Amino acid sequence: MRLINIIIFMICANTTAQSTFSLEGKVLSNGKPLPYANVYIENTDKGATTNENGIFSIPNLAPGNYSVAASFTGYTLQKKTVIIKAKDSYISFNLNEDDALDEVIITGTLKAVSRLESPVPVEVYTPTFLKKNPTPNIFEALQNVNGVRPQLNCNICNTGDIHINGLEGPYTLVLIDGMPIVSGLSTVYGLSGIPNSLIEQIEVIKGPASSLYGSEAVGGLINVITKLPENSPRFFADAFVTGWRETNLDLGFKAQVGKKATVLVGTNYFKFDELIDNNNDNFTDLTLQDRISIFQKWDFKRASNRKLSLAGRYFYEDRWGGELQWNKTYRGGDAIYGESIYTSRFEILGDYELPLSEKVNFQFSYSDHDQNSVYGNTPYLAQQRIGFGQLIWDKKIDKHDLLFGTALRYNYYNDNTTATISADEVTMPSLFIQDEIAFNKKQSLLLGMRYDYDSRHGNIFTPRIAYRYKPTDNDIIRLNAGTGFRVVNLFTEEHAALTGARDVIIEEALQPEESYNVTLNYLKKLYLDNGMYFTFDTSAWYTYFTNAILPDYDTNPNKIIYSNLDGYSTSKGLSFSVDAVFGSGIKASIGATYQDVSQTENGQRIKQILTEQYSGVWSLSYKNYKTNLTLDYTGNLYGPMRLPLLGDLDPRQEYSPTWSIQNIQATYDGLDNLEIYAGVKNLLNWTPNKGNPFIIARADDPFDENVQFNGDGDVIPTTDNPYALTFDPSYVYGPNQGVRLFFGMRYNLN
Repeated sequence: MRLINIIIFMICANTTAQSTFSLEGKVLSNGKPLPYANVYIENTDKGATTNENGIFSIPNLAPGNYSVAASFTGYTLQKKTVIIKAKDSYISFNLNEDDALDEVIITGTLKAVSRLESPVPVEVYTPTFLKKNPTPNIFEALQNVNGVRPQLNCNICNTGDIHINGLEGPYTLVLIDGMPIVSGLSTVYGLSGIPNSLIEQIEVIKGPASSLYGSEAVGGLINVITKLPENSPRFFADAFVTGWRETNLDLGFKAQVGKKATVLVGTNYFKFDELIDNNNDNFTDLTLQDRISIFQKWDFKRASNRKLSLAGRYFYEDRWGGELQWNKTYRGGDAIYGESIYTSRFEILGDYELPLSEKVNFQFSYSDHDQNSVYGNTPYLAQQRIGFGQLIWDKKIDKHDLLFGTALRYNYYNDNTTATISADEVTMPSLFIQDEIAFNKKQSLLLGMRYDYDSRHGNIFTPRIAYRYKPTDNDIIRLNAGTGFRVVNLFTEEHAALTGARDVIIEEALQPEESYNVTLNYLKKLYLDNGMYFTFDTSAWYTYFTNAILPDYDTNPNKIIYSNLDGYSTSKGLSFSVDAVFGSGIKASIGATYQDVSQTENGQRIKQILTEQYSGVWSLSYKNYKTNLTLDYTGNLYGPMRLPLLGDLDPRQEYSPTWSIQNIQATYDGLDNLEIYAGVKNLLNWTPNKGNPFIIARADDPFDENVQFNGDGDVIPTTDNPYALTFDPSYVYGPNQGVRLFFGMRYNLN
């Protein structure tokens, strides 16, 4: 009997052993083995990694139908179905490169071209980049772009601007779908309220682009391109909260309206209403905000696939910061200090291709911005309206790719300050032409010229030239040179003029700035036999400014003095970045920028205030395909920058320390249409009050009731005020938010 049991057990064991099989195979790319690729069976924990010869084996599979996926970072995911019956099975994959350098861009030349073929270097950032460190607005998302820094300008209202290559925010032009509707007054708020879920990509140009985009594109430009309705999910939602109890929600959907129209609707809502004062100065560390933005975009089908799109956005925000005891009953008074800003704006933009045999487009936009704000007991009531329209004719003749354009821009600005005696209203007509000459496959030359007429300043010419040399398919050298100009509205750009106790002095009728820039860019792609590849991108630039309009904080600590610089200013530097794709789901990037921004007047050279000499950014991503888990580690580092002190006795540091913001995030996408993510922001818990006795000067006396002045208007040191300071919150170079957790979910229904 015992012998029979042993025989039965051996038969059963043998049957069990023979009831599972192996799946073997190979992963190739361009016909060559792809080592260290991930191969996994969906909805199971079974998978394998290819060896150096691209071969893999997954054992112990029961008979059945399986969906098998092969992936490698930087390559397009491929799936196949395999049926396992009564024997081992074999399967092969051939993955194609998913190269971001082949993305289509439009910002550099006002026409859709491959990024590698563009004579103008353009950096592209996709929604994947935005997801690595979720933020409630694009302003914060740009903190991990090499050479770009979101700069806070006020410790109380937390408004800011975007610095590119060390230049102040007003030198940066911000576009939405190629339209210059974020300008002047709205620059401070225009990058808030655009739902990140609606963004197709963000394109960044570093250096003047005035020959195509006119005034304000002096230091660079940022073009936020929204999704086409037909490329958007039917429904999407993205919501997250932080340990500071910030709440952000994106909602949207697309719908077919009739047979010829598709509409995309999106809403962003952000709320923060907590009184937090971790640095114990009795002022809010972060402004309280209640913001809503509603976006709608229509695409229409027309004969011969001619384009017609219309979009609109409404934005409203109520934000305030100040003493913890402040509420709206104190708004505009001198009892308790608060900075309260109501912002209401709407935007309309469209693109219409004319029914002609030639390719001619009419693009137009209009924005209306209304701001009702108070800074303590100083009201700032301002309105800005911008209308813009342009005709573009795209024409190819032999080796010449021509672009002709004419534009008309209307700008209305008015406020209640003494600097604006009457409303500023100007209409500026423009003409521009561009010719891209393709000598051969390796070389091309772009020539451009723009003419603008400004009734205040007369005729303005802005030429540019761009040369592209491509010695191999994996190397490209680009040399760009051009000019730019900028007309200034002080109060729309310099909120330090409204906050605190400094007086604003305008010494002369300000003339427009002019800039001259040259940039050399080299980009190389390097592919290794083991499937890894690298992208190296390096640039050197030099920009020279005449008539520079820079605020002088140094001559008198109680004043901000504006005048055209009697000399010149320069911005020069080097930037370098590497994007790397490794095996096993690992992708990394690192970038560094060294810059020297200064002004020279009367033979004296001074470094620009609030400008770091060096900076760095990085990101590291790892995806484990078996567990559907992705880990992202992002960070930035900034070198010392000169800070706005209030005098020789000011005890705060003259230069900021080297500081860094670092974040980590985990994302799970193993559920249908749903992603769950969580992480930690500001891992090092860095805030600018570290090492400083205080951040806001005279926070205990915001209306300067106990400050004494001499006959020249200078502050007198007293027992109550030993450092001879006035109330001033402009000593700011980074965010006041320390370490905090965040948790969120994304849902997409395609």
